[in-house]
Amino acid sequence: MPALISIITPVYNAAAFIAETIQSVLNQTYPHWEMILVDDVSADNSVAVIKGFHDERIKLIELEKNSGPAVARNTAILQAKGQYIAFLDSDDLWLPEKLEKQLAFIQQKKCAIVHSAYEIMDAEGNRTGKIISAPEKLTYNQLLNYNYIGCLTGMYDTEKTGKVFMPDIPKRQDYGLWLAILRMGHTAYFQNEVLALYRTGRVSVSSNKAATASYNWKILRKVEGLPLWKAAWHFAVYTFLGFKKYYT
Repeated sequence: MPALISIITPVYNAAAFIAETIQSVLNQTYPHWEMILVDDVSADNSVAVIKGFHDERIKLIELEKNSGPAVARNTAILQAKGQYIAFLDSDDLWLPEKLEKQLAFIQQKKCAIVHSAYEIMDAEGNRTGKIISAPEKLTYNQLLNYNYIGCLTGMYDTEKTGKVFMPDIPKRQDYGLWLAILRMGHTAYFQNEVLALYRTGRVSVSSNKAATASYNWKILRKVEGLPLWKAAWHFAVYTFLGFKKYYT
């Protein structure tokens, strides 16, 4: 039997983009997937848009109470039937060969977790040519310095890790999940090929960076439980790398 890949997509007021996101999954050259969309009590017509797609591989869960993206993602992970779990947010896109190439890569490496390069697109979906890359391999200590893994490109093998869930915090939940997997002793492998498109321009750069920094600190101290001195060291490295990335 071909391996089943479970795609996890939280949805909240995503009517403007969710159809395009779902279509990018339907366009995949690898057909053995299930897409679990969890609507977090959207106030727009996101649910109606999703229900307009008639494919048994697309599954919709509607939460009764607005609970945030971590709960939405974890609800989907709990219901997932696939050996592999991948993530795609409701306004991002995958290129058609994403799943096929990534599955071949993770099986070739015989590893627990892989991720790839991705390209930034603007709020209207125009590709900018800006490519986000990462080191070839990442250990737990390296990932403590900086979250190099784009959520829309990450995929892990539940046969090697079991089902791993995201910490219930408002932002950077994926960072906590990647750290949990690497803390087990696994290494993340980077596929140096653009397989996804990340939509940006949704919030101001300054507020986004401030929120990201704040939640990075919470991940280090509250989720990972690092002592103050060690958290401060990794946070300093994170700040330096972020500054370097922004200005270069």
